[in-house]
Amino acid sequence: MTAEQQNHEAHPTPAQYWKIAALLAVLTAIEVSLFYIDRELDLEIFNAVALIGLSTLKFIIVVGWFMHLRFEKPMLTRFFTAGFVLATALYLVLLSALGVVAVRGG
Repeated sequence: MTAEQQNHEAHPTPAQYWKIAALLAVLTAIEVSLFYIDRELDLEIFNAVALIGLSTLKFIIVVGWFMHLRFEKPMLTRFFTAGFVLATALYLVLLSALGVVAVRGG
């Protein structure tokens, strides 16, 4: 068996793609629910942290499974990770500047 055949066998099956799609749909439904729950209960920081955590999880699932990043060279994984970390940091700075997330000093 060649290396190409072994790599091809490691890819997800169509059934696995459907399961991943269902998981992403459930995570999206949770995110939408959190938005509406926050409007009623005013969860503030909990809601922001939960939404950022869910978006991180969805990013990892999409990049790892649908983009097949786990089969690529480690340099590509570091590239996507660095981009996500920088985007998240920028998002948190923006939320802080707008007063959505309070930055508490020691």
